[in-house]
This record gives sequence, C-alpha cells and structure tokens, in this order.
Amino acid sequence: MSKKDDQVRLRADNLRREIEEHDYRYYVLDAPLLSDAQYDQLARELSQLEKQYPELITPASPTQRVGGRPREGFGAVRHTVPMLSLANAFGKGELNDFDRRVCSALPGETIKYVVEPKIDGLAVSLLYEDGIFVRGATRGDGEVGEDISENLRTIKGLPLRLRRPVARLEVRGEAYMPKDAFARLNEARSEAGEPLFANPRNAAAGSLRQLDPKVTASRQLDIYVYGIGNSEGITPESHAGALAMLKELGFRVNPHFQLFSNLADVVAYCREWQGKRFNLPYVIDGLVIKVNSLSQQERLGATMKSPRWAIAYKFPPEQAVTTVKDIIVRVGRTGVLTPTACLAPVCLAGTTVTRATLHNEDIIKEKDIRIDDTVVVQKAGDVIPEVVEVLKERRNGREQPWRMPDRCPECGSPVARLEGESAVRCTSLSCPAQKEEGLIHFVSRNAMDIAGLGPAIIRQLIRAKLLSDPAGLYSLRYEDLAPLERLGSKSARNLLDAIAASKRNSLARLLFALGIRHIGERAAKILAAHFGSLERLMAADEDELTAIPEIGPRIAESVKAFFAGNQNRQVIEKLVQAGVNTVAEKESEGEGKPLAGKAFVLTGALSGFTRQQAQELIERLGGKVSSSVSHTTDYVVAGENPGSKYDKALALGIAVLDQEGLRKIAGIV
Repeated sequence: MSKKDDQVRLRADNLRREIEEHDYRYYVLDAPLLSDAQYDQLARELSQLEKQYPELITPASPTQRVGGRPREGFGAVRHTVPMLSLANAFGKGELNDFDRRVCSALPGETIKYVVEPKIDGLAVSLLYEDGIFVRGATRGDGEVGEDISENLRTIKGLPLRLRRPVARLEVRGEAYMPKDAFARLNEARSEAGEPLFANPRNAAAGSLRQLDPKVTASRQLDIYVYGIGNSEGITPESHAGALAMLKELGFRVNPHFQLFSNLADVVAYCREWQGKRFNLPYVIDGLVIKVNSLSQQERLGATMKSPRWAIAYKFPPEQAVTTVKDIIVRVGRTGVLTPTACLAPVCLAGTTVTRATLHNEDIIKEKDIRIDDTVVVQKAGDVIPEVVEVLKERRNGREQPWRMPDRCPECGSPVARLEGESAVRCTSLSCPAQKEEGLIHFVSRNAMDIAGLGPAIIRQLIRAKLLSDPAGLYSLRYEDLAPLERLGSKSARNLLDAIAASKRNSLARLLFALGIRHIGERAAKILAAHFGSLERLMAADEDELTAIPEIGPRIAESVKAFFAGNQNRQVIEKLVQAGVNTVAEKESEGEGKPLAGKAFVLTGALSGFTRQQAQELIERLGGKVSSSVSHTTDYVVAGENPGSKYDKALALGIAVLDQEGLRKIAGIV
C-alpha cells in the first residue's frame, strides 16, 4: 500500500469519526457544533473519497444510511428476549392496582419507578456486534419479527457504530415519524390523490416496511431507545442506569424520563403530561411506568403477554364539539380537489381549530356530513384536525347536504373521477393551481429535458406573467429571460437554445411531459409507437386504446378525459404551431443506423452516463432496450454489480459489453 493510499484511508476514517461525533451532538445531545452547510461539506468529502476508492466503504459508514436496491421481501428474525406488549392503565385506580401488585410480590422492599413518554410509533429491536449495527427487526408477534435492517439504517438518529465497542448488545426502541414530517407526507399524498395515513404511527410502520429503503429515507423518521433486550459487555443495575449507559454509547434517549420514589408522584406526573403532550414535536399516547431495579424486574417476571414490572398509562383522546359552518374545496398542485370543513373555532390539543380536512367525497357521504351539522372533531395523531362523527340527534332541519362541484373552482374546467379512485381532479393543463408543478414536470429530464430551466426560473416566469402553460415556453424571447435572477446574457441564450432543441424530441417524450394521469414513460412509448402521431391518439376511443397490450381501462379513461378538455386541446394546438414534434419516428427510420435491429439489456451501475441516457443512446441509434435477458437479446451492457442478468447472459452465451464497449459499437469513441 502506497503512502498516498495510507493518507486517503486515514482521511476517510477521520471523516467518519468526525461525522459520527457531530451526529451524536446533533441527535443525542441536541448541541450541534457545525452549521448544516459545514456538516454537508464533510459528508460530501467522504462520499467523494468512497466513490473514488470503493474499497474504503464500511457497513458503518454514514454514507451507507440509504440502501441502494429495493428488497424482494423481509426475512424473519427470532428475538433472543421476547418483545412483550404492555398492559394498559386508564386512570389512577388502575395505577394503584399495579403498584399494589408490585408491592405484594416484593414485600418490604423499596420500590422506585421510572416514568417515560410512550411514543406512538413502531417498536424495533436493534442488534450490535463489536459496536457495529448489524441487524434491526420489528416486534412481530413478540417472538419473531421482520428484518428491516436496511430501512432502519436510513434513520439518522440511529448510530451505525457505538461510541465504544460492546461485544453484543440488543437494544429496544421506538421508531416514529415527527408531527411536521407526518403533516408534509399526508399533504403530498393528498395532492397526488393517494390514500392518507391515519396517524404518525401508521405512517412510521408503513415507511419501515417499504421494500425500497430510499422511500423510507424520504419519510424523515427518527428513533428513541428505551431499554436493553440482551447484552454482553455492559451490566447496568437499574433501568435509569441503562438509559444513561445507552446515551453514553450514542443512542437517542428521551430526555423526559423521571425517577420517582412513590406512586403519588407518578400519578401527578401522568396528569401533568396529559396537557403538556401537545407541545412535543412527536406524538405520545401515554406514559410508561417501569420498576427501576433490574433485579426486581427479573423477580417480578412476566405473563405470557406482558411484563409484571411495567404498565402503560394511556391518555384519553382529546375531542371537541363544534359546528360545520361551510365546506370549501382546495385544488392541489396535481389537480386533486380536497374538501375542507370550515368550523366554528374550538380549542383542541392546545390550539384553536377552525378547519378540518374531509379528505374526499366518499368520506363526506359515508359520515353524512352536512353544512350546519354539529360534529365531534379530534386531531389525527394529535396533528391533523378531522371530523370523527356527526351528532345527528342535534339536527334541526336547517342542515344542507354537500356535493363535489363538477367544475374546478380555480379555473372552471370540468373535473373527473377515474374508476377505482377516490380523488376528483381538475382536467385542465392550464389550471393555475397546478400550473407550476405541471411546468416543472414538462421540462424535467425524462420529459422534454430542457436544461437550465429549473423550478426557480419557472416560478419567476409565472410571477412575471411570461408563462402560463407549456406552450408558452416556445414564445419566450431573449429580453424575457436575460433580466431574470440567476440568469444573464449567456445563460439566457443557452436556455433559448435548449428550448428550441426540445422541439425535436420524440412523441413519447411529449406524451410523458404533458402529465396525463397514469401515463408514465413506458405507457407514453407504447402509445406513441401504436398511434404514430398525437393527432391519431387524440382521436382514438376507449375501445381502441384498451385493445393495445399493457393499456388498461384506467389509462384509456385518463387519456380520453385529458384530451376532452378544451383548454388542454388549446395548449396542444399552440405546441403544434410552435413546431414541437408530434409524430413518432417510424420503425423504418431506424434502418441504416449503427444499432438497427439489435436488442440490448442494461444491468448494473453504469459510469459516464445514467441508465436513462444509455437507453436513449441505444434507441436513437436504432436499437431496442428490454428489461429481461432472453435468446433474442444481442448484447447485455453491464456496469458495476450487474446481478443476475449478467449471469444469465453468460449462461446463454450472449455478448457482454462494458460502458466502453457500448460507446465503441455506438461509434462515439
């Protein structure tokens, strides 16, 4: 090993230790020393080093928090110590009964209790060997859980390496979704017309059971640990001592735990938190009371379902009664119409509530919610106000049934509800409520691919009334662009060139760029190849559409609804007048090209260009790209970590190319 290699390895090790230290200070001590920008600079340097020297990557590196490949399923994990559920107490009397049982089983002994918040999340078990995180699992049935290690790695508050080595340590904790992350997630799902999560607990559980760790990483989960399942190397004598040890090792331990010498103080603490809980950034549904001495815990033992040394004090749900003054409709950035109840102001969970989401038309009908109804409201997961039920016995005959408007309240265009969906959507491409996001999608890399036209510039153009729909892009002039912030003379000219070049894009790209519901890149290619022109596609009926393999009734209905909109047709007419290509390249036009008639399969991580760019290169030169290897495959292009497609190619005797080989046969080297 050269001196330079030694220096690189040492720098990588130092960066990992430095990042881990800052993670500990940020997530555990809540006392960061660096700004976000300084922290990001360290993370980027480590990432670049590991990319240049892959042999330096370790499982505990901070760069390995987000797994790369989706998993096919979750393996089973048998817990070394069962993960039991807790018995519940709903008042002072049941807490007294618990205390009486403990004192009877330990006559004459001093009993101390630790009380800590009961976070409403997903219970998990974390296994460390020699100080390195090796596996994480769900509770499951208490005996056997699911292996969700890769998803847990994405949680930044979970240490991948302890601050000092411990031979073997199994830790119990609660993974959860903070209130603000839950609100953002449900807002995004509402905008997309997707089902909403009922509460942060369901959202956390659903996020940790995603097959793709990148989805989990996007959900911004966090974690607190609350106990030790099994250990070799640390021997605390009390639960409070165990929590202190866990914090020293680098774990996040909830700061609101308290040690008490009598039950009266425990009860007072429970009552105190019943109101204070709403001030926390995460949801708690109660407090957990545990006997502090681990020796006493062991002697108290457990039933088949729950430990005898712990109990959960559950808070009653906070609800309020108010009146529905009106029901209004908000149009989201994807065109979804969301009804919202306007309420007579009422205090709920520490705040004054004046509105509650009604989610969709089906829920309003199911609960029979009417204007002027008296209703019970609560906050879902202490976060989002919702109507729980209608007090129909209080109706006086003045209540008015409500129905979803048949036209968009923002632009007046018809609305549509596709079969099998609960969402009602505006059908207009020019609707101001969804204009911005539609334009951002139109110019994106996999759509019209207009380089240099990012969200910030699009927003400036909209505010300046220079852009209202995709066709308006092709009317922009130099004097429109040059004065914009972040542009200038050269950038403005480059952007105009990129816009002009996009006119020559394929019909498939244009179809995907239009943002038709359910039309992804593959469906766009299938439709472009079948109809050959945008004009023929617009004239097709649903029977003709559903006759195409892979085009089902939902896609057919969506296509028809889109092209039925008068404003959408006007935008398309302007695109045609601007000279945007609306005709598919004929198969015969591929003849004479370097890769004409050749079938390719891409596998592994390609360097020098993305998978999308490689596919477009092959197709531009007359070749076709398939997702699976067969006897009809001519070439398999293999990057790093190619997987089973590479093995199958070798078994079938199919030619395997690396990236340079692809460039060579494409004639670009």
